[in-house]
Amino acid sequence: MTSGLQQYGHRLSLPYADTLYGSKFSNMKELRIQIGGGPDRAFYTFDSIRQAIVLCAGNKVGNEKQFYKQMIPLADEFISTAFG
Repeated sequence: MTSGLQQYGHRLSLPYADTLYGSKFSNMKELRIQIGGGPDRAFYTFDSIRQAIVLCAGNKVGNEKQFYKQMIPLADEFISTAFG
């Protein structure tokens, strides 16, 4: 799936990618990855020249209700720290 991100960049859309809501940053996205039936997600954004930057990733199994509440702040912190 990361090859899809490389190939399509910011044009990658559902069902492979979607915009995340609840972030401090309006351009945060999630890459939807299915490996062995598990709903893995990788959060990413783009830099000023539209290169994808993967921020964090995780598996939603058993934590569906809290997953985004936990992961979005991690991704926000990474962006704030890395790009200050």
